[in-house]
Amino acid sequence: MKILLVEDNQTIAKQLVEFLSAQQWQLDYAHTGKLALTLATSNIYDLVLLDLNLPDIDGLEVCQQIKAQSEKIPAILMLTARDSFDDKAAGFGFGADDYLTKPFDLRELALRCQALTRRQQLHQENTISLAKNNSHLLLKITEKSAFRDDNELKLTTVGFTILNLLMQHHPQPISRSLLIHELWGDSPPESDALKSHIYSLRQALDKPFEKALLSTVMNVGYKLSF
Repeated sequence: MKILLVEDNQTIAKQLVEFLSAQQWQLDYAHTGKLALTLATSNIYDLVLLDLNLPDIDGLEVCQQIKAQSEKIPAILMLTARDSFDDKAAGFGFGADDYLTKPFDLRELALRCQALTRRQQLHQENTISLAKNNSHLLLKITEKSAFRDDNELKLTTVGFTILNLLMQHHPQPISRSLLIHELWGDSPPESDALKSHIYSLRQALDKPFEKALLSTVMNVGYKLSF
């Protein structure tokens, strides 16, 4: 488990760092909202432990921006002394996945971390989600449906498979040869069918939107650009 801890109180932060590190979890630490956003948008985390009372940016806003801008959206557990129902409702409204009020038992924190990451893993088995720079791409595997910024995309069966492969490989490109093998195995069509399917995917994925996400990587293949 890779965790980002966001806490400005040095005493609490030290205690949490020692405890979480003892669980053999990877840990990064931020003492400000600005640093938290920098780390969350340049790294991939399973979980963010987020204090709301930060010195520069309110934790609610940090939560909302992490959910909107992170390449792979992490679960967020808010840690705060704000314990009223309205405070909790605001936290969930801004995107929190769980809420733990201070003071708390470190053993309960560990259990909640484990539960959140299990839930996240189960959720991601059926969905793939990418988000950055105000663009959000969601693939629902079982339903065979895809959404960009909450707009459902009209994809062919092959187009859905290509998008699935692109999202799985993001941020790395996927080669033409691998795409062809994944689509048709050892019996690819004689014509350049992949080019036609990529064109159709671009029409659905990019044409209705201001920013194009599907990029051609010269002499390699294709990738999603966020």
